[in-house]
Amino acid sequence: MSAPRIQLDSADAIDGRHIRAVAFQQVRLQYVRRTLDTVGAATAGGPALVVGSGRGDLARGLARLGMDVTALDPSAAATELARRRSDPGDGAVTYRTARAEDLGELPDSSFALAYYADTFEITADLDRVLAEAARVLRPGGVLVYDTVTRTPVSRLVYLGAFQSFPPTRIVPPGRYSAERLRRPQEMADALARAGLTSEDVCGFAPRSPRALVSAVLARRRGRIGDDQIPGVVGFALAPDHTPVVTYLGFARMPH
Repeated sequence: MSAPRIQLDSADAIDGRHIRAVAFQQVRLQYVRRTLDTVGAATAGGPALVVGSGRGDLARGLARLGMDVTALDPSAAATELARRRSDPGDGAVTYRTARAEDLGELPDSSFALAYYADTFEITADLDRVLAEAARVLRPGGVLVYDTVTRTPVSRLVYLGAFQSFPPTRIVPPGRYSAERLRRPQEMADALARAGLTSEDVCGFAPRSPRALVSAVLARRRGRIGDDQIPGVVGFALAPDHTPVVTYLGFARMPH
């Protein structure tokens, strides 16, 4: 059997970014709902921004919660895939191509909520990314994110299994690096430099690490498709545990 083709933002290749998006979708939306309950329902119906939107799964999920969503991704190919997957029943989503480090013509103070996915552990200029986030958030606005911490286990998973070890590799080499994996306190410090206040950190993890490995192997061998992955491996919030690999969090702009 020939090795599978691994390429980001490709509908006919193994795309680890999309695998990650579909696997995280439910826990991401669960955390957004939890955050909205914490900060107040007024944010729920406001304009929302998704940065690192990929094929638009998260943006469509937020739109189904009643938000008017602008979905940005640095990849024009991903933006086009998101547009192709859109459906009138998904709610209001506008797809655009833009880098997290430069949100272009988005107006200042225009979003009640921004979700940053697949961004903080990728960018080499986190301070600029967060400065742009702070620019486009309204006073009292909420920034929600998920990212990867830096521990021996996270290095094994992201630097080893996901991008280096041939049987489980799902992303191109070099996508992740140790210096871009940031511990929660490092994220809180970076948020503070941008004028945002970190208010919560919540770990999340697969209910069964073995099931996660099985899902990756099955996807690489063509035995399951991307949309079947959530049924094989589910992620759950772990608010009372120190993050070992991945974590969610939210911060707020001052009023």
